[in-house]
Amino acid sequence: MLLTALVVGGAVPYVAGPGRSYLSYLVLAERADADGAARAAAEARAAGGQVVQEYPQIGAVLAYAGGGFAEKVRGRPGVAAVGASRTSPVPGPPRPLDGAGDFLAGTDSAAGARAGGDRVGGDRALSGRAADGTGVRVSGSGSGSGGVGVGTGDGAGAGDGGDDATATVPDPAEQDAWNLALLGAAPAGAADATPNLLRGTGTPAADALRKVLVAVLDSGVDDTHPDLRAAVDPRSSASCADGRPDARTGAWRPDAGVGESGHGTHVAGIVGAARDGRGVSGVAPGVRIAAVRLLGPLGQYYAENIVCGMLWAADHGARAINNSYFADPWKYNCPEDPDQAALTAAVGRAVEYARGKGAVVVASAGNDAQDLGAPRTDERSPNDRTTGPPQSRHVGPECVRLPGELPGVVTVTAVDRDGRPSAYTNYGRGHVSLAAPGGDPDGGARGAVVSDWPGGQYAALAGTSMAAAHVTGAVAVAAALHPDWGSDRLAAQLAVDAAAACPPGPHVCGDHEFYGAGALVLPH
Repeated sequence: MLLTALVVGGAVPYVAGPGRSYLSYLVLAERADADGAARAAAEARAAGGQVVQEYPQIGAVLAYAGGGFAEKVRGRPGVAAVGASRTSPVPGPPRPLDGAGDFLAGTDSAAGARAGGDRVGGDRALSGRAADGTGVRVSGSGSGSGGVGVGTGDGAGAGDGGDDATATVPDPAEQDAWNLALLGAAPAGAADATPNLLRGTGTPAADALRKVLVAVLDSGVDDTHPDLRAAVDPRSSASCADGRPDARTGAWRPDAGVGESGHGTHVAGIVGAARDGRGVSGVAPGVRIAAVRLLGPLGQYYAENIVCGMLWAADHGARAINNSYFADPWKYNCPEDPDQAALTAAVGRAVEYARGKGAVVVASAGNDAQDLGAPRTDERSPNDRTTGPPQSRHVGPECVRLPGELPGVVTVTAVDRDGRPSAYTNYGRGHVSLAAPGGDPDGGARGAVVSDWPGGQYAALAGTSMAAAHVTGAVAVAAALHPDWGSDRLAAQLAVDAAAACPPGPHVCGDHEFYGAGALVLPH
């Protein structure tokens, strides 16, 4: 069944072993540096693992091995943690690819290294993969993405399929951009649904925004879309769909053979689509986008994909990194489980590395209408299984969504066009940072967020995925206005501006449980 799914989703990406099956493992050394990665690699090989990628930035490696591998390596000298990043085995490690594994590809450092002959080694929320609610479709169950597809204007749903079932809408010509009006960023002629909110009074010049790079870690971005042709930076884009950076031309584009592959294009449009009177306009039109595809051939965002993407974005100078998904296969990762604890540690190291390099890490809060600060139920994990139903787990607040609940991450909830919390959004005092436009899937295209879709099209989605993208765009604007600010100061300023625009009290944007610091406004 697994091989059939691989073939349907595209070329088989794994090298078949001699009658064996493999799991992928992240091995973390005690030292979070290149020496640590070398130690982790040595211990992994000594235990019979095949190391397919080193992460010298954080002292970790990705290895493939059979059952029992983690138990052999845990407790070895210099090893901090080991965890299986998937629950369903594959025939073997990823097949070799020329150039894969090079984190410096596309940078000036890479050009110098090649000249010298060296290379660096190598939610939604309302349904399942399709729909469990009438009139909505989630672009993500197995994938962990967070957009809800809606119909073309009457709330009619797109059905249970993949991207082929997502209803597209006519070219909106940058009209009725209620989501931008909420931020004070709407182009001329757009609807202003909330005149009482604080407006941003200054915007950076186009050349200032062009100096800012943001990364969209997602299902891939269609850089041939008219709104995104000038935005996506090929030198800073790559695929991390199997945990290795692959900078071959077009590797960052969505794979039409994998469901939900249009999600990243929609997110990228919200962040930085060109403002030219056609299509849609992004929050930060003119910004450069690093398109980093994480979505793998089985429709998963595994932890190694996230680690790879985070490190790639940081090493290429991203000032903001958008994460509109949750890590697979576990929606919530619990510290008492050694595998899940290792995945949390690995992604946590990658987030800290990115923040240390100057990037604000932004993530969607999720679309399950759950209080992240309270006990809750996880009915979708593990979601990479090939047979049988998912487990129904009761988890506590110590179990976290990755990367959204990691320290230092700006976690974003969703509001509708009236500025009220969307019914599907996750929330939780102390667990969410800001609120931003996410839309209402029951309001048709007018109530959702219209943005770009592969093939030069447009689609209306609603979800915390869309909300996070608005914050990423706002970070880009702040970075253009204040190029010398670090990641903590940029994030703090967004929170200060949001709080200043929000009166205190329940059920308004000063309600920290749903809004965090407050409702996002455009920096100025």
